[in-house]
Amino acid sequence: MHSEADWPAAARQFQQQLGEGWTQAMKSFSGLGASAQPANPFGPALTFSPEKLAALQKAYLQEAAELWNHGLSGVAAGDKRFASEAWGTNPVAAFSAATYLLNGRTMLGLVEAAEADAKTKKRLRFAVEQWMAATAPSNFMALNAEAQKKAIETRGESIAKGIQNLLHDLRQGHVSMTDETQFEVGRNVATTEGAVVFQNALIQLIEYKPTTAKVFERPFLVVPPCINKFYILDLQPENSLVKYLVDQGHRTFVVSWRNPDDALGESTWDDYVGHGPIEAIRVVQEITGAPTINALGFCVGGTLLGTTMAVLAARGEKPVASATFLTSLLDFAETGVLDLFIDENFVKFREMQMGKGGLLKGQELASTFSFLRPNDLVWNYVVGNYLKGETPPPFDLLYWNSDSTNLPGPMYAWYLRNTYFENNLVKPGKCTVCGEKVDLRKVDVPVYVYGSREDHIVPIGGAYASVNHLPGRKRFVMGASGHIAGVINPPAKNKRSYWTGDKLPRTHAEWLQGATEHPGSWWTDWAAWLKPHGGKQVAAPRRYGKGTAYQPIEPAPGSYVKARA
Repeated sequence: MHSEADWPAAARQFQQQLGEGWTQAMKSFSGLGASAQPANPFGPALTFSPEKLAALQKAYLQEAAELWNHGLSGVAAGDKRFASEAWGTNPVAAFSAATYLLNGRTMLGLVEAAEADAKTKKRLRFAVEQWMAATAPSNFMALNAEAQKKAIETRGESIAKGIQNLLHDLRQGHVSMTDETQFEVGRNVATTEGAVVFQNALIQLIEYKPTTAKVFERPFLVVPPCINKFYILDLQPENSLVKYLVDQGHRTFVVSWRNPDDALGESTWDDYVGHGPIEAIRVVQEITGAPTINALGFCVGGTLLGTTMAVLAARGEKPVASATFLTSLLDFAETGVLDLFIDENFVKFREMQMGKGGLLKGQELASTFSFLRPNDLVWNYVVGNYLKGETPPPFDLLYWNSDSTNLPGPMYAWYLRNTYFENNLVKPGKCTVCGEKVDLRKVDVPVYVYGSREDHIVPIGGAYASVNHLPGRKRFVMGASGHIAGVINPPAKNKRSYWTGDKLPRTHAEWLQGATEHPGSWWTDWAAWLKPHGGKQVAAPRRYGKGTAYQPIEPAPGSYVKARA
C-alpha cells in the first residue's frame, strides 16, 4: 500500500507496468515472436489528472485504513471467486482477496484519471482487467482457501488429480472447458440426418433430409463462420437451428468449411467467396432447379454472404431472394474490444508474416476469444481443473468452442485490413473481390438482421449498422444474451426475450428507444418473416442431390468438419 508521498511515483510505475503488460498481452493475442516488439501504446507522455489522482489517493488510503483496522478479517463481498464459505473462514485468504479487490479498483481508477484519448483509455482498461484476472489470489494454491480445504478433505487426491489434468491439457494444447471424451461429431453432436452432395477444396455442401411431406419451393442455404465449425447450429436435436429450419418445411443446405492445412495456406478471401458461397449457391440452384434461394450468414459467414451477394450483383446476378444476417458485421466501425488490437503496425506485421502464405493456427484464435472474457473462459477452468482437481462437466457448446479451426494467412490478412482496420466493405467500389467492385447498395433484397444484446464479438451497434447499407426491405431484431447463447435459443425452452421495432433510425440506441420487448425466442419471429419468402409448397424430394451430377458422397455431417486443427 502506498503512502501519500508515493502517489506520483506510483502513477509512473503504473504506466510502466501497463506498457510492459500491454506488450506481453499483444504478443499473446497476436502471436508475435520473441524478437518482435509491438509499440507501447501508452507512451512516455501519459499523464494523470491531478484532481482525479488526489481523489483516488484519498479514497484508497481511507479504504486501506479500514481494511487494515479490521485486521485479518477482510471481506471480498460480491465476487463469486471468493464467495464460498472457505474464503470467509480463512482470515489470511479473506484479507488477501479484499486487498486484491481494493488494488484492482484503484488501478481502474487510475485508468479513469489518465489524460488520454478514448482508444488509449480502452487499452489501459483492457490491460488492467487482464492483469486483475491473472493475479487474483484464487488462481494460486497458496492463497486459494477453497482449493486448500479440498486438498485437506481429499488427503491430497485433488492435488494429484489437478496435476494429471494439467499434464493432459499440456498434451492436448488447450485448457479443458468440458469433458471432451463425452462427445463425438456425428454421434451425439451434429446428428441431423442428411448427406454431403458436393465438395471442393474448401467446402462440403450438406443437404438435409426433409421431415415434412411438402417443402417450400425456394431452398435455404446456411453459410456458417469459417472461423468455427458449422455444428454450433446443429448441436442437439432440441437446440438445432438446422433441424428447426427442416421442420419448418425448408429444403435446407449447409456449407461445411474445410479446416485448412498447409496445402490451403495460400488461399485468399477471393477463394473463400468464390469457392464458398458463390459455388454453394450455384450447386443449390442446380440441385433444386430453383432460380432463386433464401440464405443465412452467421458471424463471419454473414460477412462472406454479404460480399458474395455484392459480387454477384456486380455481375448482374441476383440469385438470393432474401438474406438473414445473424450477429454479423458488414460495417466494421464498431467492433468492440477487438478494435484495441488492430492498428497499422499490427496489420502490416500480419501481412508481412503470412500475407503470402501460411496458417493462422486455430489455437491462437481460440485463445484470443477466450481472453476477451478471461475470468469465465480461462481462469475459472485453471482453478477448477488444476487447483481443485475437478473434471469439467460435459457441455456440448463448450466442446464446440474447443474444436478450433485454422485460417489461411492471405485470407486472414485481407480480412484484417479491409474490414477491421479500413472498413472497406461499406465504401462503394473500394474493395475488389473475385474481379468485381463491392457495392452493398446493389444488394437490394429483403433482409432479416439479428444482433445479440450482450455480444462481445459482434457488438449490438455493429450488427445494427448493416441496416444503413442494405437498400432492401429490412427487419432488425435484438435478442438477449451473447454471441452464441443469444442465437441458439430454441422456442421450446421459452427462455430469454427479444426486441422488435419497425422504424430503423441511424443508430441502434435510437432504435432501442422505440423497440418492443417480447418473451421467448426470436426464432418464431424469424420463421414468420421467412415463410412468405419460401414460395409455394411442393412435394419434398425423396433422395439427396440430383441425378448423376450430384450423388450423395457421405452421410452428414461429412468429413471436413471432423478434421481437428
